[in-house]
Amino acid sequence: MNSTELDSIRINFSPDDLFLLNFALALIMYGVALELSWKDFKYLAQNPKGFFLGIFSQFAALPLLTFVLVKWIDPPPSVALGMFMVAACPGGNVSNFLSAFAKGNTALSVSLTAFSTAFSIILTPLNFAFWAGLHAPSSLLLKEISLDISEVFFTIGIILGIPLILGLLTRQFQAKLADRLMKILQPLSILIFAAIIILAFLGNLELFLQIIGLIFLWVLSHNLLALSSGFFIAKAARLPRADVKTLTIETGIQNSGLGLVLIFTYFEGLGGMAIIAAWWGIWHLISGLTVASIWRKFT
Repeated sequence: MNSTELDSIRINFSPDDLFLLNFALALIMYGVALELSWKDFKYLAQNPKGFFLGIFSQFAALPLLTFVLVKWIDPPPSVALGMFMVAACPGGNVSNFLSAFAKGNTALSVSLTAFSTAFSIILTPLNFAFWAGLHAPSSLLLKEISLDISEVFFTIGIILGIPLILGLLTRQFQAKLADRLMKILQPLSILIFAAIIILAFLGNLELFLQIIGLIFLWVLSHNLLALSSGFFIAKAARLPRADVKTLTIETGIQNSGLGLVLIFTYFEGLGGMAIIAAWWGIWHLISGLTVASIWRKFT
């Protein structure tokens, strides 16, 4: 398959699958918020440097570097849109596990995931629209699709904002229940999400096999750029080693599940976008586990 054909194909994804993906994403966000307590707010007030650098790395540096990468490799417009979408999403909740496994700053990781998710209600649509609009080929494709950004704000607010608020309230008023739910919901939601991604691949297996060679290097380069930007920003700021690990992982592990929800809701499973986000969801687990396993030896 020629790479330009990705702009015209659509990935099959049923309404039931989309509902389950939304449900899994809401569960994941609820599970993240269950870990967040008022002591985390106190921690951030006492240690703001790592937190603000983490937010900067995710919502400013990564989208900018993604734009530079897109201009350099010049992928098809739908692939460029997929890269901009992933870069605009907040950190994924798997980053909390990976930060802990790598012996990074777990408190910083949980805080960054929760707060970046809250900020993403505003920043994800704005970042995506801004950077995709600056790239002429993807901007033309956006005009053809006639995306209403205000609807994207609403969708992200519903599937991320409400679970976060409910999780915070559960932690505040039912701490013991929050502890019990965390043990169940976090692994369960990740398994559901992984199963949905795998089923999506299996349902479009022939197509994926035709284009995996095209997208593998794009996602590899993009993910490496994300990990590197978090690492070098943290090192330049002379953060402690544990914080360097956390910022690297938080920037390299993006919430591709949110990207997929938006792609299947507003872009009808546009080929290049959907495949980039789906493969990112698999690849960042491989790269994240590799980095965390190496760093685990450096306490």
